[in-house]
Amino acid sequence: MTARQAEVVRNTKETQITASINLDGTGQGQLNTGMPFLDHMLDQIVRHGLIDINITCQGDTDIDDHHSAEDCGITLGQAFAKAIGDKKGIRRVGHAYVPLDEALSRVVIDISGRPHLDFNVEFTRASVGGFDVDLFYEFFQGFVNHAQIGIHVDNIRGRNTHHQIESIFKAFARALRMAAELDPRMAGQMPSTKGSL
Repeated sequence: MTARQAEVVRNTKETQITASINLDGTGQGQLNTGMPFLDHMLDQIVRHGLIDINITCQGDTDIDDHHSAEDCGITLGQAFAKAIGDKKGIRRVGHAYVPLDEALSRVVIDISGRPHLDFNVEFTRASVGGFDVDLFYEFFQGFVNHAQIGIHVDNIRGRNTHHQIESIFKAFARALRMAAELDPRMAGQMPSTKGSL
């Protein structure tokens, strides 16, 4: 099997980011975004998606976390797009429901070649661990735009904001793992009636 791995370096006046991804990983990651709560959520992707991620970010967090959170999403999206390659043989669509105590989230993904984010989440608090939870939308939007995939994120219920977010990331991890998996029945075929994604 061809290695589905990629590394991206993205430097701007606001952030300097290096990110690598292995879609067929074993749940290993080195996460240093400068935002501990985002690192905790990225670790959900690593552990539950079995997608190895190494990322470092030096950003202008003295202003706020916005640029770093968005740019981490962009850079990981770029790495995903490189790693997924021509998309032949993948399942393409993935979905997962994940509970965390009182919280329940659903994520559905289509590796379609078309960016789309539908984000239906009403957070019960504005921040967790000093991290502005509005920035999770920016993270996912950056990822979607550059990975060229469609994602529907629904937090169905939840009272604890930490639980809401963690259930979203666990569901995202499992849905992404499912969608990116190679389907032995596809045997290198393109999962599209158009013949391309």
